[in-house]
Amino acid sequence: MPTKVGKFIEDLDGGVFEEKLSQILSDVAGAVIDQGKVGKVDISFTIKQIGNSHQVQIDHTLKYKRPTSRGSMSEDNTTSTPMHVGSRGALTFFAENQAQIFDRQGQPTKNPYPEDSQE
Repeated sequence: MPTKVGKFIEDLDGGVFEEKLSQILSDVAGAVIDQGKVGKVDISFTIKQIGNSHQVQIDHTLKYKRPTSRGSMSEDNTTSTPMHVGSRGALTFFAENQAQIFDRQGQPTKNPYPEDSQE
């Protein structure tokens, strides 16, 4: 299963990245119409493995340049989000396969990973 991009963007920085992107796109598009000049929005991702795990740290940067009457205004903002890497590299905020570690009574299960037991 490949990464679901909509969900991925939604999960970055707990949803704040998506809100910032939405606002920046609107601000730049509005300024382009108002000023009759070109604007620009860049998104970049830097992905690094966290230790020896199946998790990565994603640094996500929003950079924009919006036209003004006498030039332009620009800003960049970088935040980070840890993500799980599942089958075929799918990035998700929560692990694809999470074991059941508590039973219905709230007690710890004896073996949350029964497929790993040697019978």
